[in-house]
Amino acid sequence: MSISTCTCDKKVTEAELMSRLEEVIKENKDKDGGLIPALQMAQSIFGYLPDMVVDRIADGFNKTISEVAGVISFYSFFTRNPRGKYLVRVCLGTACYVRGGKEVLEAIKKRLEIDVGETTADRQFSLEIGRCFGACGMAPVVMVNDETFQRVKPARINEFIAQFVTDEVVVEEGENQ
Repeated sequence: MSISTCTCDKKVTEAELMSRLEEVIKENKDKDGGLIPALQMAQSIFGYLPDMVVDRIADGFNKTISEVAGVISFYSFFTRNPRGKYLVRVCLGTACYVRGGKEVLEAIKKRLEIDVGETTADRQFSLEIGRCFGACGMAPVVMVNDETFQRVKPARINEFIAQFVTDEVVVEEGENQ
């Protein structure tokens, strides 16, 4: 069974989301190791794992809420908090850290006015850190959703963030319009 999770183009009711969750539970509850795929699909459906979802998954898998919450807290890709449209992850692995990753992180925190683990009030951006994205030769590295940006400079963070805020083309002075 394939479950469509994209809700980008239309408003989906809570009942429809819960119906999708029920399908996910039914599909995974009797599988060995089915809890993690169910949590992944649930997070894809809801954007995060709110209490009502954790409670329903625990019940559906015949587990305690604390067992399910323990799995969620163990794996960094699960979140109990709503995420923004853009998940910004700054690498702080050794190469990125040495080449300015910490400064990039501080510049992003200042620009977005949030701390690591938080989401902007408009739910456009969430900020997290990572330990290595496998692009050490191009450090410092920032990922926005699934796109990797290399050699990010703290001094250019405003321009970096602006590309996600607007689709407008900025014309430099002296360029043909």
